[in-house]
Amino acid sequence: MDLYRVLDLYKVAIDEHRLFEGEMLTQLRNYYRIGLTWSSNALEGNTLTESETKVLLEDGLTVGGKPLRYTFEAIGHAQAYDFMFTLLNNRTITEKDVLMMHQLFYASIEKEYAGKYRDMDVFVTGSQYPMVETKHIQAEMDGLFQWIRNERNQFHPVTFAAQLHKRFIFIHPFKDGNGRIARLLMNTALIQDGYLLAIIPPVLRHEYIELLERAHRDDQSFERFVAERVIESEKEIMRLLHIPIPKLDNGN
Repeated sequence: MDLYRVLDLYKVAIDEHRLFEGEMLTQLRNYYRIGLTWSSNALEGNTLTESETKVLLEDGLTVGGKPLRYTFEAIGHAQAYDFMFTLLNNRTITEKDVLMMHQLFYASIEKEYAGKYRDMDVFVTGSQYPMVETKHIQAEMDGLFQWIRNERNQFHPVTFAAQLHKRFIFIHPFKDGNGRIARLLMNTALIQDGYLLAIIPPVLRHEYIELLERAHRDDQSFERFVAERVIESEKEIMRLLHIPIPKLDNGN
């Protein structure tokens, strides 16, 4: 089965319902706001449940017995998620966008580092590969934004989104929040090209981290992983909108 054939076949069926316009766009944004915030935070060790995240974001009720940071992470991620949708029609991602996204996510957690590149060297637990040295972060980020401007059209949109995630996370430009921002940037790229979000549930955390680590040497498995997550979102939306699952020409 060609994942990209499936992706694009499903996208054509969904596009007939104008999901990225008007009231449908509002419903789409609201539908994934809780799930993406919960799953992305959970991947980083935040123990708020999806229900607790929903109550916090929709009703403003905090959860007793959990670190206050978890509340700040949920609220901050939701604000960064909302900002992501303001970039929907731009089809570009700039340094200003990335810094604003991190500012929104991190301001209540550690204000002095919110929206600013880190000023210390870091290493990632479980990875054998070094992160970019502090003195090279600006140059590496400049290179990333140049790559976005010049090379985006050379990739399938879902491959580009996966590559953007990978390239950003390998730079690791912020003191904290890099994984969450990487996933938001990946999903920014996806919605800008009319694809549904890639949601990575906590149950796939080990596979996700393992594939990212492998992507230092071979990134095709990570690209397929992202494509599979988008397909799952497509299937979910087709089910919710009663759209028949299209059949491939070969019957698969």
